[in-house]
Amino acid sequence: MEWANETLVTEFVFLSFSSLAGLQQLLFAVFLLVYLFMLGTNAIIVSTIVLDRALHTPMYFFLGVLSCSETCYTFVIVPKMLVDLLAQKKTISFLGCAIQMFSFLFLGCSHSFLLAAMGYDRYVAICDPLRYTLLMGHGVCVGLVAAACACGFTVAQIITSLVFHLPFHSSNQLHHFFCDIFPILKLASHHSYLSQLVVFVLGVFALIIPLLLILVSYIRIVSAILKIPSSVGRYKTFSTCASHLIVITVHYGCASFIYLRPKSNYSTSQDTLISVFYTILTPLFNPMIYSLRNKEFKSALQRTMAQTSCLVN
Repeated sequence: MEWANETLVTEFVFLSFSSLAGLQQLLFAVFLLVYLFMLGTNAIIVSTIVLDRALHTPMYFFLGVLSCSETCYTFVIVPKMLVDLLAQKKTISFLGCAIQMFSFLFLGCSHSFLLAAMGYDRYVAICDPLRYTLLMGHGVCVGLVAAACACGFTVAQIITSLVFHLPFHSSNQLHHFFCDIFPILKLASHHSYLSQLVVFVLGVFALIIPLLLILVSYIRIVSAILKIPSSVGRYKTFSTCASHLIVITVHYGCASFIYLRPKSNYSTSQDTLISVFYTILTPLFNPMIYSLRNKEFKSALQRTMAQTSCLVN
């Protein structure tokens, strides 16, 4: 009842870039160029995978889904951030904030389980190649993606409902550039230890469980690679996993730093910097890492460009 005379929060104000008032137009230009380049890169990757039949394999199916997922992930956050860099009033409604949190949690958690599915794909390709076509049929691939989305949806639904059912009566000034979990929790008038524990446990589920599945896959993969007598053969086999390992390192490094560390180590400036990298630069680099390191994809891209050029002429 002590909140009876206080006004409920109906909108949040983003403050993350307010200290960089003189640089906001420059940041807008830089982030816009990076964002447009990322959209173009992902569009090229997805189009090439769809148009070139040589890439109609489980590995490229997952890569196409990954590119689409990361494009949607950035669409949830980056356009609003770009508008706010030029706007005088950097606000988002209470409902809009909840939708943004649900969307990025859904896509982010699904991304973790999708990486686990890609790890399983590499495991089957290397450790059981004779049954690869059977074990990684189209139905299995679609089922793995559907399971990843179901896990992401469940985690996002629980966390978003938990956070936005808390009372918000005091400050609405959010020291971030999007509606992330811990900046929003800091603004709640009251939140229990239980709510923090539930968020942490779900974070562990969305990050650690897929990571453990990936580790199991790679323990088997490394064991199989070590049995290859030729050093050249070992190198070629392991190189098919290198891109996946780089993406996993970046994804889990950033996500664990933000969501799995103790609350006492929370730092607004550090989280903002890591979040910029996580939401803008990582979706740009991940598809490029997969495509530019892959001769098969580069050959398919050249064929697709040649066919498109012939059709245009």
